[in-house]
Amino acid sequence: MRENRLRTLWRQDQAAVNGWLAIPNSFAAEVMAHQGWDTLTIDLQHGVIDYQAMVTMLQAISTTPTVPLVRVPWLEPGIVMKALDAGAYGVIAPMVNTREDAQKLVAYTHYAPMGTRSFGPVRALLYGGADYPSEANRTIVAFAMIETAQALDNLDSILSVEGLDAIYIGPSDLSLALGCKPTFDDVEPKVAQAIDHIIDRAKAHGVAAGIHNGRPDVALARINKGFRFVTVSSDARILAAGSQELLGAMRRGS
Repeated sequence: MRENRLRTLWRQDQAAVNGWLAIPNSFAAEVMAHQGWDTLTIDLQHGVIDYQAMVTMLQAISTTPTVPLVRVPWLEPGIVMKALDAGAYGVIAPMVNTREDAQKLVAYTHYAPMGTRSFGPVRALLYGGADYPSEANRTIVAFAMIETAQALDNLDSILSVEGLDAIYIGPSDLSLALGCKPTFDDVEPKVAQAIDHIIDRAKAHGVAAGIHNGRPDVALARINKGFRFVTVSSDARILAAGSQELLGAMRRGS
């Protein structure tokens, strides 16, 4: 089966640099993938991407070594399994708040006897290889998003679920849940304390921890804290920022 380089990086105690895809276009995904991101996440939750666009974007990413991930809209078995059948090598599930939620995520992303994933890896066989059925359980990565006060209360019970590979912090939703202004980077002290608590508990349980960032300096600082999966911006934000920089230079020179 094709290697999941995300797992390889984690075995080497290295951090994966993840890009975020919100533009529903295969060429945009292909361009991003050819820049050398370790992983790219197709966002079905807050992006404007539908399932068919996701499939073409996965095909575009597969022209490179970049690992394709999908953030599903919700913790629901149908979309989790369809994303995996389309060739996603990892699933990020939002709003995982309880141990039961985490157990469902593990079940939906694994074939029996470990889980309840239905068998039908239509495109996954093409991407992963002929031995996908026997190797998928050891290859696919399941991320549970920790982004609510309830999830914080249940953190240790979530992290103790067998088969849960990683957690992923959504700083904006976590900030809102704690009564603070939603932001990725310059979070309020209450949120910063919660983020430190999450990474400490993840380390204690041997679960990889990821987090969403807006700036490289913040992502690098969080890697130093122990995060092993850091998202830095998105295709849409990069497009906007690059355009602003170019136009600003032109207008300053006129």
